[in-house]
Amino acid sequence: MKKLLLAVCALFSASLFAQNITTASAYFKTISEYYGSIKDYEVDFEIKVDKEESAGKLSYKAPDLVRMDYTNPEEQVIVFNGDMLTIYLPGSNAILQQDVSTSGNNANSLATPQGLALLSRYYTVAYETSQNAEPLDEESDERVIKFMLTRKTASESFRSIKICVNEQTKLIRRVEAVTPKGENFIFDFYDYKLNQNITDQRFIYDAPSSANNYNNFLFSE
Repeated sequence: MKKLLLAVCALFSASLFAQNITTASAYFKTISEYYGSIKDYEVDFEIKVDKEESAGKLSYKAPDLVRMDYTNPEEQVIVFNGDMLTIYLPGSNAILQQDVSTSGNNANSLATPQGLALLSRYYTVAYETSQNAEPLDEESDERVIKFMLTRKTASESFRSIKICVNEQTKLIRRVEAVTPKGENFIFDFYDYKLNQNITDQRFIYDAPSSANNYNNFLFSE
């Protein structure tokens, strides 16, 4: 009888413990759903690609409007208005444009909440260590949940992606992506401003008339 009681207690304790565990894929889905509820946001960003660094402000409006205004390199702009992807490179005095509506390219999912759902489809989602929050890095007091995404097939652009989500805000704080060639991309996001009623005019960009235009650059030879 004593052994039976111990076994029942053990099973009961295990059941309670399991109820407190959220799988990485389920937790990641809640983050995706939260982003889907956001109407618009602005956020400061920093990008590191190996030794190169850039920075600026990103604006997003649901469902698929995106604009990135760079402070480094100064005046560089990337805009996606739902149909056209436009990149202005001031150092080259060039405007690169891609008509998404005619190309069949999937760029219309760029930087949207739906992109998180696509990641969970094409990558295996796991916790880096556990579901418990931990410091962003050794020198930080900010606590984040760290997800590790591993590609399911060799066709994906990144071999692995680590996504750090702020424990309190449930917003993405850092993304670290590694390409098959070992290139490292680090995206840091600071100071989110949510639901500011950003107008569509924010995503209309008048590039300098003196710049050289290159259309459908993604498919040009």
